[in-house]
Amino acid sequence: MAFIFSTNLGRGLFSKGRRGVSGHRTVVRMAATGPMGFIGLGIMGYPMAQNLINGGGELVVWNRSTEKSVDLSDKNPGKVTVAESPKEVIERCDITFSMLSTPQAVEATYFGSGDKSALEGVSKGKRIVDCSTLTQEASQASADAVEARGGLFLEAPVSGSKVPAETGNLIFLCGGDKSTFDMIEKELSLMGKKSFFLGPCGSGTRMKLVVNMIMGSMMAALSEGIALAEATDLDGQTLLDVLDLGAMANPLFKMKGANMLTDKRNYAPHFPLEHAQKDMRFACSLADQAEVQMPVAAAANQLFISARSQGFSREDLSAVIEALRTKQQNDK
Repeated sequence: MAFIFSTNLGRGLFSKGRRGVSGHRTVVRMAATGPMGFIGLGIMGYPMAQNLINGGGELVVWNRSTEKSVDLSDKNPGKVTVAESPKEVIERCDITFSMLSTPQAVEATYFGSGDKSALEGVSKGKRIVDCSTLTQEASQASADAVEARGGLFLEAPVSGSKVPAETGNLIFLCGGDKSTFDMIEKELSLMGKKSFFLGPCGSGTRMKLVVNMIMGSMMAALSEGIALAEATDLDGQTLLDVLDLGAMANPLFKMKGANMLTDKRNYAPHFPLEHAQKDMRFACSLADQAEVQMPVAAAANQLFISARSQGFSREDLSAVIEALRTKQQNDK
């Protein structure tokens, strides 16, 4: 099994693999310890699993629709075993990653009825690394259930969307079992550029919700800016150029902005709007629990809700601007 060598930069913080002058990672070969499991091969999970394979790993995988599992296996002959159930994945692997899109998917996969659920495969020493974005209560429930069966649980939600997942530039925000975090340092470096250990289970989830709350609020603000510029006969691309040259320059605006302009309106999903709104909702709920007022995030969440009601749930989160355009048309 091949892993990336990474340097310990401090407690809970690791670099990704070293790169040579060509920009390619330097790979260090290590003795195989058996296949790893991977549950969930959607927009994020599929490229994450592929990066583990690219690093020399062998996987046992399961996805709710078998087409993705078969496709991954076909593209990596001899490297992927397609399991018939989540239970089988965990039974066959010491370490299993999961990347599921919604709390409902996690509930069905981990706690589903019958004898094929993920928890049915957990026994003493099995390690579960859940990269899904949940509430802290849901993450703790998964941890409690895994630990009750003798397993070890690490939450590891990621900051980043489709392209960072494909290029191995995710940021892992981890909480839970520290020994598991330390053990999978190399695997995390194959899939991401930084990994943070933040404390007990729930810490990683809270950090992820804060990060995505900020992102959603930024997208709502950019949407308002573009809508106002275009409505007052200013060129939207010039607005983006001005932003990119000043203190507000950031990768999010650079990546999303041009496709939000009226003459583009390209919302191919990298991070589906419905998932962004889910995270905004969870962050607002977390703020209520902490008695923190978040009027900006609350307003942004309402804009995302409006976009969902207009049929943009499965589009990229940048489609939130269409909620403003619809309101503008209706107000005329």
